[in-house]
Amino acid sequence: MKTLIGGAIAAVLGLIGIVAWFPQFLTVVAGTIPVMLLLGGALAIYLGVDELKDTWTQDEAETTETNPSEEVEKYKKEIDELKEEIETLKKE
Repeated sequence: MKTLIGGAIAAVLGLIGIVAWFPQFLTVVAGTIPVMLLLGGALAIYLGVDELKDTWTQDEAETTETNPSEEVEKYKKEIDELKEEIETLKKE
């Protein structure tokens, strides 16, 4: 309840402050909008470059991977070796 009353009082005082100092308020808004646009643009550029780097590394990783058929053959060979090892352990 105290928070609600405090918030209402702060909102009323803020509204009165904006009305009383409207030209100064507009000056502050006029000064902050270009700064916010500059920072937002810089953030967008940074995120775009980061996304491009991720795309480039993903493309490089795809080209360096071995063929799926080679992987299948490698795993088949490994399975055969493990089966032989199991058979030798069963005989002992």
